[in-house]
Amino acid sequence: MNLPASFSKNQNAFFWRCFNSWLNVAEGGKRGGKNVLITLAYCAILEKHPSKIHLIAGVSTSTARLNILDCDGYGMMNFFEGRCRLGQYQNRDCLYVQTPTGEKIILVSGGGKDRDERLIKGNTYGTAYITEANECHPNFIQEVFDRTISSPDRKIFHDLNPKAPGHWYYDILDFHEKQQDADLRYGYNYGHFTIADNMSISDEQLRRILKTYDKNSVWYKRDILGQRCIADGLVYPMFTEERIEPDAERQYRKYMISMDYGTRNPTAMILWGLCNGVWYGIKEYYHDSRKKLFQKTDQEYYDDLCKFAGDLPIDYIIIDPSALSFITLAEKNHCFKVWDADNDVLDGIRHTAQCISDGTIRICAVCENTIKEFGLYSWDEDATEDRPIKENDHAMDAVRYFVQTTGIWRKKSGRTLF
Repeated sequence: MNLPASFSKNQNAFFWRCFNSWLNVAEGGKRGGKNVLITLAYCAILEKHPSKIHLIAGVSTSTARLNILDCDGYGMMNFFEGRCRLGQYQNRDCLYVQTPTGEKIILVSGGGKDRDERLIKGNTYGTAYITEANECHPNFIQEVFDRTISSPDRKIFHDLNPKAPGHWYYDILDFHEKQQDADLRYGYNYGHFTIADNMSISDEQLRRILKTYDKNSVWYKRDILGQRCIADGLVYPMFTEERIEPDAERQYRKYMISMDYGTRNPTAMILWGLCNGVWYGIKEYYHDSRKKLFQKTDQEYYDDLCKFAGDLPIDYIIIDPSALSFITLAEKNHCFKVWDADNDVLDGIRHTAQCISDGTIRICAVCENTIKEFGLYSWDEDATEDRPIKENDHAMDAVRYFVQTTGIWRKKSGRTLF
């Protein structure tokens, strides 16, 4: 059995409160040890729980497996090593566990989509652990509350990273916090954690991690400080004039092109070159059909792509997968390898901000439209959830597609493909 790092004083206090609380919520920044902390408390409670059927869940079953069953090698599979096996129960994925109080069946479910709550109906659960709870659907969260009502020792666990203060999930926490304030025996256990609570991270590692964040960004406030905050202002405030690279001759060893395809909206392409561990946005293509007063066909855009690439050995063209007709044309011509872009907006923005801050990507001065959009691309301050305004975002999408799809943001851990 792998042994995790020691708990911080804050984590230790939360852990012991779990045994006398029915609703346990761990919120806070990235790498704050929330998953390991709750998983260990959850496993310890399962050992003596009288019920047989239990539930773990996440946005998807794969998320539940990764965050709870595996949990960086400290999950349920580790805790119950030699006493558990993966299997099926009534055609549902589950983990069978042998405990001093008999065999437990822990169903594994996804809860990120509307109507996912149907997946867990029909059972009463003794306990439930939902990872990344505020990413799940509200109906699923409510169904879990309902399905544990008759448990002889009701225990619900949530872990989550912070969102904007107006997010729907905080209405749930506000209610239970008021109940706890009115009755200290109510059983609501809330803990807030940051990376400083993670005893497995050395001071030197922490200093290196902090250097990759812009302290003015929403990601620093959420990921590092664990704060609930509104995403406002510019999406990339860290992109200043100092980040703009002069046009110069460099010895690039790899090339790629990322593309945001539009018909009535602008089409943007960025040529990327890798030199000394840095990806440079070397030049751009930008066609705004509304301003130019004419709309191009797929074939015309493909011809422009070929001219834009020239004779350079392009490894991949990264394109938004929604541009189906253009992708079909590009693949049919066999001139370029097409890579469907990962269009995860928020993770893509977070990782792009990281790459700007740590210098993994640089934009050359010739990319005038891209630089202009960096200065205009803003958060929608009227939205209840994080959402950038759908304006001045075409080159921004091309940048994001490149970063998120290639995984260059993983460079510091050595796991990137490039």
